[in-house]
Amino acid sequence: MERVAITEAAEKILEQLKEKHGELIFHQSGGCCDGSAPMLLEKEEMYIDESDVLLGTLNGVNFYMNQDQFEYWKHTHLTVDVTEGRGASFSLEIPLGLRFLIHSRLLTEEEEAFFNE
Repeated sequence: MERVAITEAAEKILEQLKEKHGELIFHQSGGCCDGSAPMLLEKEEMYIDESDVLLGTLNGVNFYMNQDQFEYWKHTHLTVDVTEGRGASFSLEIPLGLRFLIHSRLLTEEEEAFFNE
């Protein structure tokens, strides 16, 4: 079971950016800029510590969420998508005129039980 997935459209952009920038991470902080939008960053540009929760891996790219934000989202399944438009963050897709966004749904009872074991 997975907590996070990615659409085909977002996957294509992710692969393009991996080729250009190398190792990457997604991080969703809930803080400033685009708020709860996921940001794609070069791996060495983001300091990950015990306050970040690893939700999963998308095509070899780890997806982290700040633990305070995770408290609000822990009962949801997240899907990373992409849309046209510029976000207000430093995410790597912004210069392409695109931005990543999240679609969410509540976890099923089966998923909830799996993740709470």
